[in-house]
Amino acid sequence: MQVPLYQAKAEFFRMLGHPVRIRVLELLQHGPVSVRDLLADIDIEPSSLSQQLAVLRRSGIVVSIRDGSTVSYALAGGDVAELLRAARRILTELLAGQNELLAELRQAEPPTAVPSSSG
Repeated sequence: MQVPLYQAKAEFFRMLGHPVRIRVLELLQHGPVSVRDLLADIDIEPSSLSQQLAVLRRSGIVVSIRDGSTVSYALAGGDVAELLRAARRILTELLAGQNELLAELRQAEPPTAVPSSSG
C-alpha cells in the first residue's frame, strides 16, 4: 500500500522537526563537516549528536564520508540547502508581518494615564 504524498511530506517535515537536525543541516550547507567540528559548533553530547545524525542519514538527507579515522557528513543533495533558504525567507516575511502588526497595535494604544502626585 502506497503512502499518500501528503503523508510522506508530513513525515519528512517531522524528521526535520528537531533543532539539532536543523542546525546540522545549516552547518552542512557549505560542504562536508567532520563530526568533531559539528560537536564544536553544537552544544550537545556526542551520543545525542550521533542519534540525530543517524536520523538524518536513515532519511537519506545526509551522507557520511569516512577518511581514515575522521567521519564527516554532507548533504545528499542541494535541494536541502534550498529548502533551508526558503524557510529563512518565509520566517523573515512572517516576522516582518508580526513587527508591522505590533507597530500598529502600539500606535492604536491609548496613552496611559500618569498618576498625579498631588496629595
